Amino acid sequence: MRAWTEKDLLTTRRRRRRLLAGLGTVAALTLLADFVVHRHADHPWETIVDFYGIYTAAAVVVLVLAARALRLILGRREAYYDE
Repeated sequence: MRAWTEKDLLTTRRRRRRLLAGLGTVAALTLLADFVVHRHADHPWETIVDFYGIYTAAAVVVLVLAARALRLILGRREAYYDE
């Protein structure tokens, strides 16, 4: 088994395009499945089309903003450990 190199991941434009196309396809299929699959919702807001996708995106935004705020609170100077 060979080791990973820089060219193995997302260094080429073709691989990035393929990855984004694949992710977009999966997202589109999931959204289309939301119209076909019947969900047994416990709450009325769960019947909104793509509720879980919107909920997840909002949660990610909140987590990123919280992490940025925590970085300001907990962050150390770059030379902190050199002193």
